[in-house]
Amino acid sequence: MSFFSRPHYVSPATTFINNLKAANPEMEAQQRAGRELLWDKHINTESRDQAQAAQVAQKPYVYQTKSNLV
Repeated sequence: MSFFSRPHYVSPATTFINNLKAANPEMEAQQRAGRELLWDKHINTESRDQAQAAQVAQKPYVYQTKSNLV
């Protein structure tokens, strides 16, 4: 057993989350649905590849539109 191991200790935050999940068993499914709605997007790789291929290289100095040296 490790010197730093404290199997008997459960933090207040962990206790709160465990109690919240026990009181609302449908909460985890709602969290997964929310994550799917906001983050789990299907990427169209063909459109992404076309956009990358259509990029134009940036000039070294963006704000200089034409050369002032004559």
